[in-house]
Amino acid sequence: MPPNFADLVARARALPAGGRRALLGIAGSPGAGKSTLAEALVRELNGADEGFAAHVPMDGFHLADAELDRLGRRGRKGAPDTFDAAGYAALLGRLRAEAGRETVYAPGFERVLEQPLAGAVPVPPAARLVVTEGNYLLLGTGAWARVRSRLDEVWFCELDEAERVRRLVARHEEFGKSPEAARAWVLGSDRRNAGLVAATRDRADLVVPAAALPRPAG
Repeated sequence: MPPNFADLVARARALPAGGRRALLGIAGSPGAGKSTLAEALVRELNGADEGFAAHVPMDGFHLADAELDRLGRRGRKGAPDTFDAAGYAALLGRLRAEAGRETVYAPGFERVLEQPLAGAVPVPPAARLVVTEGNYLLLGTGAWARVRSRLDEVWFCELDEAERVRRLVARHEEFGKSPEAARAWVLGSDRRNAGLVAATRDRADLVVPAAALPRPAG
């Protein structure tokens, strides 16, 4: 039987064992519900045990627009080579190694500006589970290949393609794109990236069906 949200919460809660910190990755194509699921899991887990879980999005490792301009990659923003994959893998290693020692600060991502923000996400030493989410957690090429080995489990969010596109267009519109520009971006650059991500589905420990995904706010 496919898991429901309560099953996912129980599975996430069981990941830390023996007093160690566990890292859970949530992968999926753009707009598939990764952030919504991660936020809901952390909220539910912390409601029962305050400080148990922390949320560290991969999006904080976007390269800044100035660097994308220098590299000639701004028109492909969101593709695998527009992130600091090595930096992300290094942070995951640090989150595991420094559990119980000190607060680790991760970068965040400002959606309106579409820019990373250094030191925006604190992970306190007592957090027993770190939930991280992003498109390329299961990608096996380049520095992305280091990511999977640093995660205890990776779940893959699967959503109907038409609904995924609808949500993604609405998100781009919410953060300033015109309806035409939003749809052009989603059906161009984002669709190519989504194909890369979909090809990594079989590497996941668990495929999360749409029925188990919390609905996004609004």
